[in-house]
Amino acid sequence: QVRLVESGGGLVQPGESLRLSCAASGLTFSSYIMSWYRQAPGQERELVASISSAGGTTNYADSVKGRFTISRDNAQKTVYLQINSLRPEDTAVYYCKAVWHLNISWGQGTQVTVSS
Repeated sequence: QVRLVESGGGLVQPGESLRLSCAASGLTFSSYIMSWYRQAPGQERELVASISSAGGTTNYADSVKGRFTISRDNAQKTVYLQINSLRPEDTAVYYCKAVWHLNISWGQGTQVTVSS
C-alpha cells in the first residue's frame, strides 16, 4: 500500500523559509513522478511543482518560480519542497502526489501558515 507522509510545515513570518518533506513507502519510488500541490481555504487545489522520476526535469507554477525548489532523493524515497521568501498568500495545506501510469496517491498534507 502506497503511503505518503508530508512534514515540515508550520507558522512562519513573511520572508522566512521552510523545507517540506514527503516520505514515501509501499512503492517503487524511483518510477514515480512526484508533485507538490497546495490548497488555500476556499480555493481549488493547485499544482505548485513537479519533478520527473529521475529528478532531471522540474516544473513550477508561475506564482512560485524563483522561490520554490523541488528535489528528490530516490535512495531515501523522499521528495522535498524548499520554500524561500514566504508570503502570506503562500498560506495553504501542501500535499504531495505520486503518479505512475494510472496509479495516483496523495499524502494527508502539511499546513503552512505565513503571518506576522
